[in-house]
Amino acid sequence: GVSFKGECGLEQGVRVIGNCLIENARIKAYSVIEESQIINSSVGPFAHARPKSVICDSHVGNFVETKNAKLQSAKAGHLSYLGDCEIGKNTNVGAGVITCNYDGKKKHQTIIGENVFIGSDSQLVAPITIGSNVLIGSGTTITKDIPSGSLSLSRAPQINIENGYFKFFKKP
Repeated sequence: GVSFKGECGLEQGVRVIGNCLIENARIKAYSVIEESQIINSSVGPFAHARPKSVICDSHVGNFVETKNAKLQSAKAGHLSYLGDCEIGKNTNVGAGVITCNYDGKKKHQTIIGENVFIGSDSQLVAPITIGSNVLIGSGTTITKDIPSGSLSLSRAPQINIENGYFKFFKKP
């Protein structure tokens, strides 16, 4: 069943499915909570906490999907997929960040330490461990563990091809 404790608010169109604990939390419009725990947190609008998500003292914003994710005092403001992961305190997950947890055969875990800033549109290819006090630049694809205190970047350099548009769309 569903258990509500403390002060809870559910906005229009919210669905709570299966065994859930919602404690001192606000679930914003059209969010779905399934078999999860939301404690001292805000979720949504249009968020989806899939089974085994535990969101404590955190903010999970619009169009963020979690699955088997544990967030402790973390923020994922919008447009992210956080599956099979643990996210440490004071971590900020930028827009469009994805934990790439499935390799086509098996699910893998992503572990993220405390005080991590993950730039927008980054991909974290599991299995992977990111230490604490790490900065990941926007658009980075992480395929190796990152030690604590690091700045991690992985981008191909931008190339501007003069008249490239016209060459590409050239009529035969």
